[in-house]
Amino acid sequence: MGWVRRLPVTKRERLRPRLADSMLTIALSKGKMLDLTLDVFRRAGYALGSLSTESRRLVFPCPEIGMTFLVVRPTDVPTYVEYGAADVGIVGKDVLMEQDSDVYEPLDLKFGACRIAVAALKGQASRDRLSSKIRVATKYPKITERYFNQRGVPVEIIKLYGSIELAPLVGLADRIVDLVETGNTLKAHNLVEVECIAQSTARLVVNRASLKLKHAVVTELIKKLRAVSSAPIGSRTAAPRKSSRGALRTVRRTHK
Repeated sequence: MGWVRRLPVTKRERLRPRLADSMLTIALSKGKMLDLTLDVFRRAGYALGSLSTESRRLVFPCPEIGMTFLVVRPTDVPTYVEYGAADVGIVGKDVLMEQDSDVYEPLDLKFGACRIAVAALKGQASRDRLSSKIRVATKYPKITERYFNQRGVPVEIIKLYGSIELAPLVGLADRIVDLVETGNTLKAHNLVEVECIAQSTARLVVNRASLKLKHAVVTELIKKLRAVSSAPIGSRTAAPRKSSRGALRTVRRTHK
């Protein structure tokens, strides 16, 4: 009977599983939130290399910080995270409320603040149509249905994917439910905010399996982002704490 010689395992092969366990794939929301997200990561001390809002690339490996970034549609971020294609994601609370995804939500990043609001044409905001269904145009059908059902108001929902403010102007809907930041777009279309359904800010979401299998690196990321997001507004442009200590030690050595 022959024998097979076992080749020695190299150091690189021994480390490969550990390196895989320490690498994070992070799904970022493209659009307005991307600039703010990149700023938060940089202030937390992460060097993002070539990752920028101007690039057409969708995948950005950053092996020097143990991360790979995916730039995807905001509505797709929870799906990537829930199914494990990404370990972590950054997405607005409005998307999470609409999708009810099975993800862990450990951190409110406190940027990208908006509100999910009901709006109507000026002069028609107080008009009730309790005898018939209120027709509401929105890109948030689940949030809208829950809101009106809780109030006992019958509603017919029209799903739109953009230009929601146009619906009341052309008689398509009596109300709209949309994401409002400053309210200027509503005013420009002769609309007024009737009621705020919920506040929305950027949230960090984590795949439940990744939280267990990559616990150390995930908790380290949460810790660093929490420190940045909870810092006073005036100090948010300051250098990360680690760099400050290094600079302080350099000054002390100079004076010795």
